[in-house]
Amino acid sequence: MRLSPAQTQCILQCMRQQFGPGTQVSLYGSRLDDAARGGDVDLLVETDAQPTLHQRALATVRLEQALQLPVDLLVVERGSQATAFTRVARARAKPLEAA
Repeated sequence: MRLSPAQTQCILQCMRQQFGPGTQVSLYGSRLDDAARGGDVDLLVETDAQPTLHQRALATVRLEQALQLPVDLLVVERGSQATAFTRVARARAKPLEAA
């Protein structure tokens, strides 16, 4: 995984501050490949309540500023109907808590 422990902690802190303490955050996409270069930070964020558009936008801006990297958030309410894309992201994602 191409995130430092400091970046991982920053992500977890920011997402839980924005969406609540029960928020689960997983990394998917190119940052899971240690051999790859560059790329944005793709995060699957699972929340207890349906997030607003404002919450999503604010979380993205804050995280991009903190990491100085582009961030792509896929924010879903836990237990909601998953889209095909969400199912694929979930299947390939690695929880950041386990990092």
